[in-house]
Amino acid sequence: MRNRLTDLLGIAYPIVQAPMGWIARSKLASAVSNAGGMGIIETSSGQLEDVRAEIRKMRELTDKPFGVNIAQAFVRDPDIVSFVIDQGVRFVTTSAGDPKRYCSALKEAGLTVFHVVPSLKAALRALEAGVDGLVVEGGEGGGFKNPREVASMVLLPLVCSRTDKPVIAAGGMVDGRSMAAAFALGAEGIQMGTRMVSAQESPVHENWKQAIVAAEETDTVFLNRFGPGPALRALRTTRTTTLEKEPADNIMGEFRNILDLYFGGDLEAAIPLTGQVAGRIDEIKPVAQIITETVRECEQILDRLARAYPVH
Repeated sequence: MRNRLTDLLGIAYPIVQAPMGWIARSKLASAVSNAGGMGIIETSSGQLEDVRAEIRKMRELTDKPFGVNIAQAFVRDPDIVSFVIDQGVRFVTTSAGDPKRYCSALKEAGLTVFHVVPSLKAALRALEAGVDGLVVEGGEGGGFKNPREVASMVLLPLVCSRTDKPVIAAGGMVDGRSMAAAFALGAEGIQMGTRMVSAQESPVHENWKQAIVAAEETDTVFLNRFGPGPALRALRTTRTTTLEKEPADNIMGEFRNILDLYFGGDLEAAIPLTGQVAGRIDEIKPVAQIITETVRECEQILDRLARAYPVH
């Protein structure tokens, strides 16, 4: 499946794994890269020494391209650009901050830079900064969000109508159907988050994976819309249902025990960031199977549509 994105990133399939904090490390990211997609190593945990070690592991686990995300709101190291450049990666996504902050320095070092955007205004600012492409993130995705969320069905074609740069669709991306829809709306690739959280190679506890499999399409909540701090989408639990009705004074304080959730399996210990596509995931699968099935289904749908609606 070749297009501008695969050529630009040197990958077989235009599928990117989302940079989830603590989760997007070598075990998961190498599985994505080895399957032909773009594995991404996170920095949002803020644990840069651990991240450096994970990048070393990546080079042992895969000889395929992979990238690093700079989550600006969560990385306090002023030398983060030098850190990323020194790791020898060629692809970077920046997020949760001003795209102008790091773009020039990264591009001067020869890296390909995409910025994650939740709105047209943010997209135009990123394009002005000189990014090579965009990750356009709809509000149905899990994780930290724009408090005025816009669904991918609206946001993606809006942004694509204003740029000829390659676009990666995020939020609601889970399989070949959503990939084909993203292509129809103007994207040239997709980013998967929740689908990869629930993958066999994901390092999170089985309890979280099984909760995603059991979830219905209505089993996420949108929290902290009115701040202070970021808004976010998470799996519905007793804790998050309470927070939906009674917002926390400091939403980030709810992540104090996040590792007890991620790796201890206590879903009430913190906030399990999860997208609405949890309602479409009914099985834990290996990454390679997820990517292969996604690409095959996408190609089948595009072929069927071309035959059903021929151009006259």
